Amino acid sequence: MRIGVHPNNLHLRLARLWPGAFAELDPVFVPYGEGRDTAALIEQGVIDFGGTGSTPPLEADARGLGVEYIAASAPRPSNGAIFVREASDISSVADLVGRRISLIDGSFHTYLLARSLEGKGLVLSDVERIESGTRDSLTELLEGRVDAWVAMSPRLEKAIGRPDLRLLVRCGAAIPNRSLFWTLRRTGLSAGERAAIAMELNRIGREIADDPKTAARLLAADDRTATDADVWERVVRSRDFAVGPIDGAVLAEQQEEADTLHRHGHFHHSITVGQPLKTAY
Repeated sequence: MRIGVHPNNLHLRLARLWPGAFAELDPVFVPYGEGRDTAALIEQGVIDFGGTGSTPPLEADARGLGVEYIAASAPRPSNGAIFVREASDISSVADLVGRRISLIDGSFHTYLLARSLEGKGLVLSDVERIESGTRDSLTELLEGRVDAWVAMSPRLEKAIGRPDLRLLVRCGAAIPNRSLFWTLRRTGLSAGERAAIAMELNRIGREIADDPKTAARLLAADDRTATDADVWERVVRSRDFAVGPIDGAVLAEQQEEADTLHRHGHFHHSITVGQPLKTAY
Protein backbone atom coordinates (compact mmCIF):
# COMPACT_ATOMS: atom_id res chain seq x y z
CA MET A 1 0.00 0.00 0.00
CA ARG A 2 1.49 3.31 -1.12
CA ILE A 3 0.60 5.87 1.54
CA GLY A 4 1.07 9.55 0.76
CA VAL A 5 2.58 11.67 3.53
CA HIS A 6 2.89 15.46 3.44
CA PRO A 7 4.07 17.67 6.32
CA ASN A 8 0.69 19.17 7.25
CA ASN A 9 -1.13 15.87 7.84
CA LEU A 10 0.21 14.99 11.27
CA HIS A 11 -1.71 11.73 11.49
CA LEU A 12 0.03 10.16 8.48
CA ARG A 13 3.27 11.95 9.24
CA LEU A 14 3.29 10.26 12.63
CA ALA A 15 2.18 6.96 11.10
CA ARG A 16 5.33 6.96 8.97
CA LEU A 17 7.40 7.34 12.15
CA TRP A 18 5.30 5.11 14.42
CA PRO A 19 6.58 1.54 15.00
CA GLY A 20 4.44 -1.09 13.30
CA ALA A 21 2.04 1.31 11.58
CA PHE A 22 0.07 -0.27 8.71
CA ALA A 23 2.20 -3.43 9.01
CA GLU A 24 -0.57 -5.68 7.67
CA LEU A 25 -0.88 -3.58 4.50
CA ASP A 26 2.81 -3.83 3.51
CA PRO A 27 3.15 -0.03 3.60
CA VAL A 28 5.37 2.14 1.43
CA PHE A 29 5.29 5.71 2.78
CA VAL A 30 5.69 8.25 -0.03
CA PRO A 31 6.65 11.78 1.09
CA TYR A 32 5.41 14.77 -0.91
CA GLY A 33 5.25 18.51 -0.56
CA GLU A 34 1.69 19.51 0.32
CA GLY A 35 -1.92 18.38 0.48
CA ARG A 36 -2.98 20.10 -2.72
CA ASP A 37 -0.79 17.62 -4.65
CA THR A 38 -2.70 14.60 -3.33
CA ALA A 39 -5.19 14.15 -6.18
CA ALA A 40 -2.53 14.42 -8.87
CA LEU A 41 -0.33 11.83 -7.15
CA ILE A 42 -3.24 9.39 -6.77
CA GLU A 43 -4.24 10.03 -10.40
CA GLN A 44 -0.66 9.26 -11.52
CA GLY A 45 -0.51 6.08 -9.44
CA VAL A 46 2.28 7.39 -7.21
CA ILE A 47 0.19 6.89 -4.05
CA ASP A 48 -2.94 4.87 -3.26
CA PHE A 49 -4.42 7.28 -0.74
CA GLY A 50 -3.58 10.37 1.27
CA GLY A 51 -4.86 12.58 4.04
CA THR A 52 -5.72 16.27 3.77
CA GLY A 53 -8.08 18.90 5.02
CA SER A 54 -11.61 19.04 3.68
CA THR A 55 -10.96 21.15 0.57
CA PRO A 56 -8.49 19.15 -1.61
CA PRO A 57 -10.93 16.25 -2.21
CA LEU A 58 -13.54 18.79 -3.30
CA GLU A 59 -11.00 20.31 -5.68
CA ALA A 60 -10.48 16.80 -7.09
CA ASP A 61 -14.21 16.22 -7.51
CA ALA A 62 -14.50 19.63 -9.19
CA ARG A 63 -12.07 18.27 -11.80
CA GLY A 64 -14.26 15.19 -12.27
CA LEU A 65 -11.76 12.77 -10.73
CA GLY A 66 -14.24 10.80 -8.62
CA VAL A 67 -13.21 10.95 -4.98
CA GLU A 68 -13.75 7.97 -2.69
CA TYR A 69 -13.63 8.83 1.01
CA ILE A 70 -12.04 6.32 3.39
CA ALA A 71 -12.14 7.82 6.88
CA ALA A 72 -12.43 11.10 8.78
CA SER A 73 -10.79 12.49 11.87
CA ALA A 74 -12.69 14.09 14.69
CA PRO A 75 -13.19 17.85 14.23
CA ARG A 76 -10.03 19.85 14.91
CA PRO A 77 -11.31 23.29 15.89
CA SER A 78 -7.99 24.59 17.21
CA ASN A 79 -5.92 23.92 14.08
CA GLY A 80 -6.54 27.14 12.19
CA ALA A 81 -6.96 30.86 12.78
CA ILE A 82 -6.80 34.26 11.12
CA PHE A 83 -4.35 36.78 12.56
CA VAL A 84 -3.77 40.48 12.00
CA ARG A 85 -1.10 42.81 13.39
CA GLU A 86 -1.83 44.15 16.85
CA ALA A 87 -1.44 47.70 15.48
CA SER A 88 -3.80 47.03 12.55
CA ASP A 89 -7.01 48.99 12.11
CA ILE A 90 -8.76 45.68 11.31
CA SER A 91 -11.00 44.98 14.29
CA SER A 92 -13.37 42.41 12.77
CA VAL A 93 -13.81 40.25 9.69
CA ALA A 94 -15.96 43.02 8.18
CA ASP A 95 -12.81 45.18 7.99
CA LEU A 96 -11.08 42.69 5.65
CA VAL A 97 -12.80 44.15 2.57
CA GLY A 98 -10.16 45.04 0.00
CA ARG A 99 -7.34 43.70 2.17
CA ARG A 100 -4.57 41.23 1.28
CA ILE A 101 -4.96 37.84 2.98
CA SER A 102 -2.10 35.34 3.03
CA LEU A 103 -3.25 31.71 2.84
CA ILE A 104 -2.72 28.35 1.18
CA ASP A 105 -5.45 28.71 -1.42
CA GLY A 106 -7.36 25.54 -2.23
CA SER A 107 -6.79 24.17 1.27
CA PHE A 108 -9.08 24.44 4.30
CA HIS A 109 -7.73 28.00 4.59
CA THR A 110 -9.99 29.00 1.68
CA TYR A 111 -13.06 27.53 3.36
CA LEU A 112 -12.22 29.13 6.72
CA LEU A 113 -11.87 32.50 5.03
CA ALA A 114 -15.07 32.04 2.99
CA ARG A 115 -17.21 31.08 5.99
CA SER A 116 -15.76 33.88 8.10
CA LEU A 117 -16.53 36.44 5.38
CA GLU A 118 -19.98 35.01 4.76
CA GLY A 119 -20.87 35.63 8.38
CA LYS A 120 -20.49 39.35 7.64
CA GLY A 121 -22.33 39.25 4.33
CA LEU A 122 -19.09 39.22 2.30
CA VAL A 123 -17.63 36.89 -0.32
CA LEU A 124 -14.13 35.79 -1.28
CA SER A 125 -13.95 38.32 -4.09
CA ASP A 126 -14.24 41.10 -1.49
CA VAL A 127 -10.66 40.36 -0.40
CA GLU A 128 -7.40 39.76 -2.22
CA ARG A 129 -6.12 36.23 -1.67
CA ILE A 130 -2.32 36.01 -1.61
CA GLU A 131 -0.87 32.54 -2.06
CA SER A 132 1.61 32.00 0.74
CA GLY A 133 3.50 29.17 -1.01
CA THR A 134 6.91 28.79 0.58
CA ARG A 135 7.12 32.40 1.75
CA ASP A 136 7.26 33.41 5.40
CA SER A 137 3.69 34.57 5.95
CA LEU A 138 4.33 35.76 9.49
CA THR A 139 7.14 38.05 8.34
CA GLU A 140 4.99 39.33 5.48
CA LEU A 141 2.22 40.15 7.94
CA LEU A 142 4.50 41.88 10.43
CA GLU A 143 6.14 43.92 7.65
CA GLY A 144 2.77 44.98 6.24
CA ARG A 145 3.02 43.19 2.91
CA VAL A 146 -0.24 41.41 3.75
CA ASP A 147 -3.01 42.54 6.07
CA ALA A 148 -4.07 39.18 7.53
CA TRP A 149 -2.72 35.66 7.72
CA VAL A 150 -4.55 32.33 7.80
CA ALA A 151 -2.33 30.19 10.03
CA MET A 152 -2.30 26.53 11.09
CA SER A 153 -0.31 24.26 13.39
CA PRO A 154 2.49 24.30 14.36
CA ARG A 155 3.03 27.96 13.42
CA LEU A 156 -0.32 28.83 14.95
CA GLU A 157 0.87 27.69 18.40
CA LYS A 158 3.94 29.88 18.05
CA ALA A 159 1.81 32.87 17.03
CA ILE A 160 -0.79 32.68 19.80
CA GLY A 161 0.09 35.04 22.62
CA ARG A 162 2.56 37.13 20.62
CA PRO A 163 2.12 40.79 21.62
CA ASP A 164 2.50 41.98 18.01
CA LEU A 165 -0.35 39.80 16.71
CA ARG A 166 -4.09 39.76 17.31
CA LEU A 167 -6.36 36.74 16.81
CA LEU A 168 -9.29 37.64 14.56
CA VAL A 169 -11.02 34.27 14.00
CA ARG A 170 -10.46 30.79 15.44
CA CYS A 171 -11.20 27.84 13.20
CA GLY A 172 -13.78 26.17 15.38
CA ALA A 173 -15.99 29.24 15.26
CA ALA A 174 -16.42 28.81 11.50
CA ILE A 175 -15.73 25.26 10.25
CA PRO A 176 -15.32 21.70 11.66
CA ASN A 177 -11.81 21.35 10.16
CA ARG A 178 -11.46 17.58 9.96
CA SER A 179 -8.70 15.61 8.34
CA LEU A 180 -10.07 13.38 5.59
CA PHE A 181 -8.41 10.27 4.22
CA TRP A 182 -9.35 9.56 0.65
CA THR A 183 -8.51 8.05 -2.73
CA LEU A 184 -9.93 8.10 -6.25
CA ARG A 185 -12.32 5.44 -7.53
CA ARG A 186 -9.90 4.57 -10.34
CA THR A 187 -7.40 3.31 -7.74
CA GLY A 188 -9.69 0.37 -7.05
CA LEU A 189 -9.17 -0.03 -3.31
CA SER A 190 -11.50 -2.77 -2.07
CA ALA A 191 -14.02 -2.25 0.70
CA GLY A 192 -11.85 -4.46 2.89
CA GLU A 193 -8.75 -2.38 2.20
CA ARG A 194 -10.59 0.85 2.95
CA ALA A 195 -11.93 -0.58 6.22
CA ALA A 196 -8.45 -1.79 7.19
CA ILE A 197 -7.00 1.68 6.55
CA ALA A 198 -9.69 3.33 8.69
CA MET A 199 -9.17 0.86 11.54
CA GLU A 200 -5.40 1.29 11.48
CA LEU A 201 -5.65 5.08 11.42
CA ASN A 202 -7.84 4.94 14.50
CA ARG A 203 -5.50 2.48 16.27
CA ILE A 204 -2.50 4.72 15.63
CA GLY A 205 -4.50 7.75 16.74
CA ARG A 206 -5.31 6.10 20.08
CA GLU A 207 -1.63 5.31 20.65
CA ILE A 208 -0.64 8.90 19.81
CA ALA A 209 -3.22 10.23 22.27
CA ASP A 210 -1.92 7.88 24.95
CA ASP A 211 1.70 8.95 24.45
CA PRO A 212 1.85 12.59 23.29
CA LYS A 213 5.42 13.03 24.50
CA THR A 214 6.71 10.32 22.16
CA ALA A 215 4.64 11.74 19.30
CA ALA A 216 6.07 15.21 19.96
CA ARG A 217 9.62 13.87 20.12
CA LEU A 218 9.18 12.06 16.78
CA LEU A 219 7.74 15.17 15.13
CA ALA A 220 10.52 17.39 16.47
CA ALA A 221 13.20 14.99 15.20
CA ASP A 222 11.51 14.91 11.78
CA ASP A 223 10.93 18.67 11.57
CA ARG A 224 12.73 21.07 9.24
CA THR A 225 11.17 24.22 10.71
CA ALA A 226 13.05 24.15 14.03
CA THR A 227 9.84 23.53 15.97
CA ASP A 228 10.85 22.02 19.29
CA ALA A 229 9.26 19.10 21.13
CA ASP A 230 7.45 21.35 23.64
CA VAL A 231 5.56 23.13 20.86
CA TRP A 232 4.80 19.84 19.14
CA GLU A 233 3.47 18.43 22.39
CA ARG A 234 1.04 21.35 22.67
CA VAL A 235 -0.06 20.65 19.09
CA VAL A 236 -0.57 16.94 19.75
CA ARG A 237 -2.45 17.52 23.01
CA SER A 238 -4.69 20.14 21.37
CA ARG A 239 -6.31 17.77 18.90
CA ASP A 240 -8.43 14.65 18.92
CA PHE A 241 -6.61 11.93 16.97
CA ALA A 242 -9.67 9.66 16.80
CA VAL A 243 -10.56 8.52 13.28
CA GLY A 244 -13.88 7.04 12.22
CA PRO A 245 -15.64 5.80 9.11
CA ILE A 246 -17.25 8.17 6.65
CA ASP A 247 -20.88 8.71 7.54
CA GLY A 248 -23.73 10.90 6.41
CA ALA A 249 -22.75 13.74 8.74
CA VAL A 250 -19.25 13.97 7.27
CA LEU A 251 -20.57 13.85 3.70
CA ALA A 252 -23.10 16.57 4.60
CA GLU A 253 -20.25 18.74 5.90
CA GLN A 254 -18.40 18.21 2.63
CA GLN A 255 -21.48 19.08 0.63
CA GLU A 256 -21.98 22.26 2.66
CA GLU A 257 -18.38 23.27 1.96
CA ALA A 258 -18.75 22.50 -1.76
CA ASP A 259 -21.92 24.60 -1.93
CA THR A 260 -20.28 27.45 0.02
CA LEU A 261 -17.23 27.60 -2.23
CA HIS A 262 -19.49 27.47 -5.29
CA ARG A 263 -21.52 30.42 -3.94
CA HIS A 264 -18.27 32.32 -3.50
CA GLY A 265 -17.19 31.61 -7.07
CA HIS A 266 -14.22 29.45 -6.06
CA PHE A 267 -15.77 26.53 -7.96
CA HIS A 268 -17.20 27.26 -11.40
CA HIS A 269 -19.56 24.27 -11.18
CA SER A 270 -21.73 22.87 -8.42
CA ILE A 271 -20.42 19.62 -6.95
CA THR A 272 -22.38 16.63 -5.71
CA VAL A 273 -20.13 15.04 -3.12
CA GLY A 274 -19.20 11.49 -4.06
CA GLN A 275 -20.13 11.90 -7.74
CA PRO A 276 -17.60 13.04 -10.37
CA LEU A 277 -18.53 15.82 -12.75
CA LYS A 278 -18.70 15.07 -16.46
CA THR A 279 -17.52 18.59 -17.21
CA ALA A 280 -13.99 19.31 -16.05
CA TYR A 281 -13.38 22.26 -13.76
